[in-house]
Amino acid sequence: MKYLFVFSTAFLVLYLTSCANNAKTNMQQQQQITEELTQITRLLRDSSFALNMAKNQEAAYYKAQGEPAPEFLPENGEAGTVEKSIRDEKIATSIAAFYALECAVGALMEQEGGTPLEWLNKIKTNQLDSSGVLLVNRFANATWKAGQPFRGLERITREVFVSPVFLPEAEVKKDYDQVSAAAEKLTEAMRDVKDASKENQLQKLKALLQDKSFALEMAQHMEAAYYTAQQQEAPVFLKPGEDTATITKSLKEEKVATNIAGFYALECGLSYLATAQQKLPSVVLQAIVNDSLDAKNKKLFERFANATWKAGQPFRGLDRITREVFIPFDLLSKEAQEKDWVQVKAAAEKLLQSL
Repeated sequence: MKYLFVFSTAFLVLYLTSCANNAKTNMQQQQQITEELTQITRLLRDSSFALNMAKNQEAAYYKAQGEPAPEFLPENGEAGTVEKSIRDEKIATSIAAFYALECAVGALMEQEGGTPLEWLNKIKTNQLDSSGVLLVNRFANATWKAGQPFRGLERITREVFVSPVFLPEAEVKKDYDQVSAAAEKLTEAMRDVKDASKENQLQKLKALLQDKSFALEMAQHMEAAYYTAQQQEAPVFLKPGEDTATITKSLKEEKVATNIAGFYALECGLSYLATAQQKLPSVVLQAIVNDSLDAKNKKLFERFANATWKAGQPFRGLDRITREVFIPFDLLSKEAQEKDWVQVKAAAEKLLQSL
């Protein structure tokens, strides 16, 4: 009996010590995750880093095509300007969450099955569990970020341009409200295929993604939903004359914005894994660089990259959404998906050097 008591006591001490050590390890892990996401946030808001990252991303793109990279900016390009359509910019500014929704729905279907419309209904009726909400919000933040440099590079220095783990709850809710509004509009537009197969629903989604008239309708709906959520009256979407008017933009900022989308995809993917799976960003970055990341998470990063790429296309010109590659991620060829991975990997190499 005495030996049993000693053994039991010793086992209890070992167990409690183990629990304490595990708690300490978990706390240290969480602290390190927070520190690394803080460093990444600092880089996110650094205009010089954004320029260097964009140059790195463009060079990686041309390298993957087996072509020499051109000069990032032509001679006197620092002061160069481009004329952009006000109408296209207005649509692009408001529609980002639609592209977040499409790519997030694809990820949810891959994880748990179902059809696009089944997930759209869950999103618009707030039936997602916490893990689903987290995933949707990360996609929304990624597509929002991708649009900011197009609107002006100074926007990346604002307080809300941070790793989404540091966003106030009110800002996170804005993201979800936009995705939910997009789901409401998209569900209505897909009602004629509500009983169709997943494949037929994806084909309908493809047609809507490439439809410039639907893009305008979606952007108007999303802007109105934004103001309604803020309990404000929505202004007229386009003022008289804006339908054909242009605005002068910085060529340098346009080049940065065009090439940096993969970085925002990477950053939001890292934030998602840090929150959902307690993965250390630097460890994930090393796995990406070494091509040792598991297939499931690799596909997730590719989806993030596709979402941020899509979000930038209307800023470059609404005609770009009619191209053959502007389709649901799950309809892309393996080769096209790998182009997204090239951008993620190049961003990971650059970011890992800077952490």
